[in-house]
Amino acid sequence: MNRILRIVCLSLILTSVSLQYAAADTVKKTRSGFDWEPVMEAIIQVESEGDPKAVSGNSCGAMQITPILVKECNNILKKRNMKKRYTLNDRFSVEKSKEMFLLIQSHHNPSNNVEKAIRSWNGGMRYSVKRTQRYYNKVKKNLKRK
Repeated sequence: MNRILRIVCLSLILTSVSLQYAAADTVKKTRSGFDWEPVMEAIIQVESEGDPKAVSGNSCGAMQITPILVKECNNILKKRNMKKRYTLNDRFSVEKSKEMFLLIQSHHNPSNNVEKAIRSWNGGMRYSVKRTQRYYNKVKKNLKRK
């Protein structure tokens, strides 16, 4: 019985460690599978002109992230059985803002549709093409400058 208990405990520990490594690799796999960097940089230019301290209402940071988006990221992490969680202060970190963008894309946009990514970043997952057109045009213009 003691041996079985040790085997079960060891199995649980190994599973936990592998899940944490999988969480850390989520960003790497997304970036290696599809290069979102130009899109993120274009969004940063449109949202804040690159200012990580930018604040506009509830939106903060270089990518102008809302508390609702932080909560959605944490819900996705919870569904994936990951321990990592984002805080509202993480919005002021460009690196963590990009991580949140990538997490949202991996969950809501697994086909890596650039237009959907841009429009949903501005208008939410149920965006209106008409209402996000100006934003989409601005981001696309910044993408072409690269």
